Parts: sequence; C-alpha cells; structure tokens
Amino acid sequence: MYKLLIFDWDGTVIDSAARIVSSMQAAARDLDLGELTDEAVRNIIGLGLPEAIRELIPMVTDEEIQAMRERYGHYYLGADDTPTHLFPGAQHSLDRMHNKGIRMAVATGKSRKGLDRVFAETGLAYVFETSRCADETTSKPDPHMLEEILAETGVKASEALMIGDTEYDLEMGRRAGMDVIAVSYGAHHLDRLMKYDPVLVVHNFPELEAWIESRYTLEETV
Repeated sequence: MYKLLIFDWDGTVIDSAARIVSSMQAAARDLDLGELTDEAVRNIIGLGLPEAIRELIPMVTDEEIQAMRERYGHYYLGADDTPTHLFPGAQHSLDRMHNKGIRMAVATGKSRKGLDRVFAETGLAYVFETSRCADETTSKPDPHMLEEILAETGVKASEALMIGDTEYDLEMGRRAGMDVIAVSYGAHHLDRLMKYDPVLVVHNFPELEAWIESRYTLEETV
C-alpha cells in the first residue's frame, strides 16, 4: 500500500521540545525581544527557523531574525543542556523497518547542519534514504519539500505516507496528496491534528511499526 514513509524529526522521532523552548526563550531574552511562553514556542515547532521567529515576534526585523537565529543556535547546539532523546522504541523500530526493506525519509523544519548533527549523534542517518530541511527548500506547511522527496525517490504521492506531530506536518502531507499519520506524544495536542483526517493515530513507535508492516508493500516482493 505504501512505498515510502516520510518522518518529521522533532517531536516525532526525537523528544527535543523542551530544549527548543528553553533555547528560543533564552535567545529572545538576550536580544530584549520579550518573554516567550512555553505554549507559544511549542506552537511553532516544525516551522523553519525564520518562519518560527516571525510567528513568535510579529514585528521582528530582518536583522533581529538573523540575530535570533545565531543566539538560538548558540543555545540549542551547546549552551543549553536540556536533554533530548529518541522517543521510546524509535531506534529499535526504525532499525527493524530498515532491515525489512522499508524505504524511509525525513522532512524537517531543522536546518541541514542541525539534522546532520543529530543524525551523527543518534546513528540513524543510514535508515533514511533521503531528507529535506527547511533551509534547503520551502518551510512547512508548504508541500514543496515533500514534492522534492517524491521526485528524488520516484514515488507517487498516493504511495507515500507523512508521519508527524504538528499541524504543519499533516497539512503539508495533505497538500502534497499523501495520507498522514498523527503521533499523539509530540508538540501539538491531538485535537489539532484530527482535522487533517489522519489514517492512523499512534501513541508509540512499536504501534506504528506493527501497523506499517501490516500494510506496507515491499517492492521486492510485489
């Protein structure tokens, strides 16, 4: 039924919301751009960084956006020691699906530098056939990054599945013509995701793996 699984990263594969929130808040304080609430920052997880900053600080200037990007990177990539970790079962399930020949990709709001860094930290780069980052293409929820992944992999939208934890992920998938899966444990409350009519709501990786294996079409055996 599906030939390609496309995963969001933050909030779907890795639990990084707390560090994103604290790093964004610290960056705004450093630049006297006001106090950002936890809820406001969690709401923009999934967007590209410039788009996220504009959403959080509507009157921000281009110069302030660049300064925020630099300060956010300073905290997220080192100065902020808030822990991040893969969600339970993610490593095992991704390894197993890869070993069974299931094709997978990543579509993320992270920068390429940021994604490469976490790929190296987690050792998971090898399970993903390709990836697209927000600084390489158009930010979510525009479907452009998914369209680029489909073009590269030769997979039709009807044969791909977008898996994510935010409205931006699921809207992007639907706009690209894909089925979508909502994960319940990420940045956005499940009530916000249901309007995109996900084919499945999952609460953990083993549940996702079992459902995928029951419906996935392995190209080698078709």
